[in-house]
Amino acid sequence: MTAENLLYYGDNLDVLRRHVKDESVDLIYLDPPFNSNATYNVLFSEHSGERAASQIKAFEDTWRWDQSAALAYQETVEQGGRVADALLAFRTFLSQSDVMAYLAMMAPRLVELRRVLKPTGSIYLHCDPTASHYLRMLMDSVFGPEHFLSEIVWKRTSAHSSAMRYGPVHDVILFYSKTDTYVWHEQLGPYEQEYVDAFFTHVDEQGRRWRRTDLTGPGVRHGDSALPWRGFDPTARGRHWQPPSYFYEKYTSLTGIELAQFDLITRLEMLDAAGLVHWPKKSGGMPQGRRLLEDAKGIPLQDVWVDIKPIHNIAAERLGYPTQKPEALLDRIISASSNPGDVVLDPFCGCGTAIAAAQKALRHWIGIDITHLAIGLIKHRLLSAFGYEAKYRVIGEPTDLSGAQEVAENDPFQFQAWALGLCHARHAGSSKKGADKGIDGRLFFHDEGAGSSTKQIIFSIKAGHTGSAHVRELIGVLDREKAQIGVLISLQSPTKDMRSEAASAGYYLSPWGTKHPRIQLLTIAELLRGARVDYPPTQANVTFKRAPRAARPGDEQLGLLEED
Repeated sequence: MTAENLLYYGDNLDVLRRHVKDESVDLIYLDPPFNSNATYNVLFSEHSGERAASQIKAFEDTWRWDQSAALAYQETVEQGGRVADALLAFRTFLSQSDVMAYLAMMAPRLVELRRVLKPTGSIYLHCDPTASHYLRMLMDSVFGPEHFLSEIVWKRTSAHSSAMRYGPVHDVILFYSKTDTYVWHEQLGPYEQEYVDAFFTHVDEQGRRWRRTDLTGPGVRHGDSALPWRGFDPTARGRHWQPPSYFYEKYTSLTGIELAQFDLITRLEMLDAAGLVHWPKKSGGMPQGRRLLEDAKGIPLQDVWVDIKPIHNIAAERLGYPTQKPEALLDRIISASSNPGDVVLDPFCGCGTAIAAAQKALRHWIGIDITHLAIGLIKHRLLSAFGYEAKYRVIGEPTDLSGAQEVAENDPFQFQAWALGLCHARHAGSSKKGADKGIDGRLFFHDEGAGSSTKQIIFSIKAGHTGSAHVRELIGVLDREKAQIGVLISLQSPTKDMRSEAASAGYYLSPWGTKHPRIQLLTIAELLRGARVDYPPTQANVTFKRAPRAARPGDEQLGLLEED
């Protein structure tokens, strides 16, 4: 079958076990949430750019020691092995704490992630120092301490005030491989100015900075590399002629001639003729090469990253998701540890930074998240950044009425988020009953050109019985909020009285001269068949902050894994 990119809604442990094949993934990045005394909220910016007063509750702190955590612990321990030994040791030290719950829930997920990783694959686990030391021990038990490669320190923020301790400004990224043979492309960083000033101390006739570099290597050799050149004998110094590859590459770029066809002494003469040899002014010195600063590729990247800045409040890529990581961070990881066409997996994909970076870098991808809110945000992000070039399939979302009813019965909040996603709208507020003031979602738009005032559409989502009273309530909310259009989305078909009540609200007349019902009644079945909200013809849906259009190295569209 045709391969494709996949976006899964659901528990990543279940998705990994049921849907992702053994040794099918080249690179894994995960940023599992952990904060033992917090509620995770997704804060969106209002259309004015200010932070919304309302908060969309994505999920309560997942990591509590409860029946599910105890079950995950028990199942892992019963399987035996190093992972079981690690959890038993953690349990002795941590007892039934939230940290223990976190480790118990992460252990089986890491085991599954190792299973799906190819022998040439690697994994990056992003965390904060609160749990990084425990996670490193757990990763050692899953992947083996011999496959630990780096503990990367990323400076995620600038100075941070913290009472009675040093300010916490960094995250930790644990980098492991599955085997000793893994994909690796060295990443280079820019030279620091101090280094440039200390070593590139010369300036040529064209004003270019350069430094001296040896044209010889240690050890005595026989053949061309041992021959004297212009009175300089490398053997007498225990060395031999060995121009670095840089000088051959530079000469070729200047002349188009490959030096490999010539004997070594002739090569040295040709390098000198091209101005790439520096001759000593004092007797006793050896000729050296001139290495230009403009040709220097940079220094190999180390395990402390301070050059990738966090996403500031006015950054173009900022989507309003509180744990959003900069794309540059994922660009580096993907470049270092994968090849074009490889498969990148993010099992906690959140707002989809790893997915967007993989799409841009011409990799295949799998994303998994447990909230419809995140799935909707990722779909919007891909559409904004790549248009319809981003080809993928969403698995786990309702595709028919019975599936929608099941979601509504099991989790009304997720049902609301999913239904609003069908309309490209966002959730309006808290999951607590009565806290939304009759508004479940909003959609903002412009219909008067650039710089015009923002208009809004109010949404009310009903999973149960509906009647004309709900329509009257929506009309009241519409008037109170001074909104242009109100939409009632229901599982049930609207009654005749509801349609009459909606018709009595009249029309919104746009500056384009188009008329749109002020109150619109849509069913889930109609939305699944492609029905959409009727509002003015405009491309300026400003409900979500738009992701920047991605610049990609090519136009071809890649797929993903073959499905059985």
